[in-house]
Amino acid sequence: MAIFVTTLGKIGHLFLLIIAGFIIMKVAKLPPKATNIVSKLVSTLLMPSLILSNFMDNFTVQRISKSWGFLVTGLIVGLVSIPLAMLVSKFTAKSPYLRKIHTYCLAFSNFGFMGTAVMTSLAPDIFLDYLILATPLWIFNYAWAVPALLIPSKSSETETDKKHIFRLELRNLANPMFIAMLIGIIIGLTSIPVPDFVRGAVTSLGNCMSPVTMLLTGMCVAKIKISKVLEHKSIYVLSFLRLIVIPLIFIGIIAIFKLDYNISLCALCALAMPLGLNSVVIPEGYGQDTSEASGMAIVSHLCSAVTIPLMMSIFEAVIK
Repeated sequence: MAIFVTTLGKIGHLFLLIIAGFIIMKVAKLPPKATNIVSKLVSTLLMPSLILSNFMDNFTVQRISKSWGFLVTGLIVGLVSIPLAMLVSKFTAKSPYLRKIHTYCLAFSNFGFMGTAVMTSLAPDIFLDYLILATPLWIFNYAWAVPALLIPSKSSETETDKKHIFRLELRNLANPMFIAMLIGIIIGLTSIPVPDFVRGAVTSLGNCMSPVTMLLTGMCVAKIKISKVLEHKSIYVLSFLRLIVIPLIFIGIIAIFKLDYNISLCALCALAMPLGLNSVVIPEGYGQDTSEASGMAIVSHLCSAVTIPLMMSIFEAVIK
């Protein structure tokens, strides 16, 4: 019951912010380019600050040495999830652009904001271990997924020079999020002293990321015809895969191999969250069509109020 109330509260929080963004866009009659500006703010300042803060605080030798099992599990989750997502997306999307969006959504859940909120309430004693497990997912996310799947390569869909495309995708690595991650890893591993006022500013900016992202999602939704977007069957297919199928497969693996309880709980939390919001935020900043991604964000986050408690209940029944 506690996890249900916690999840419902977080979902309510998210949707209030989404509604606020929707109202602001409609009532204030903001120009369509307003979403691009907010998206650029998120992807070039707020999100890099959150990433930098997380890695500075959590990617330390001491913490990793104590929680290496969580780190390895997170690495395995990423290495398994990404190829499977790439395979499944071939059947869920026809256009190359949507195939990339689907790949991202299936490979990466909202393990950051939602996962952190659920773990803080469900198992605060192992919350830091959850952050360690999520570290490889952050690395996969910003070292590969964002530059390869969400940032346009500035080449045509019919581009045949694979070497040229590869060079463009490598160039996309020089983005603020990846750079912030590298700096955070270096600071965390070497324990380079960071002045309190700098650390405080970075943390404050990072804390703004989630609410501003919710507002941006609402603003994006205001630009589209919701009834038309919700006609896309892929929205429901991907939400079902992300919220039901993937967690159940993992629970089955737990039951077969009798994995450690705490590690399993952290991994399930990362896998059972709704679709990641980067699929809305980052493409919007580059002027891409985010209508379907916005629909997936709304549907999956709304459904997760029921599916997250359900998956956690099944997990508890199986593990006992």
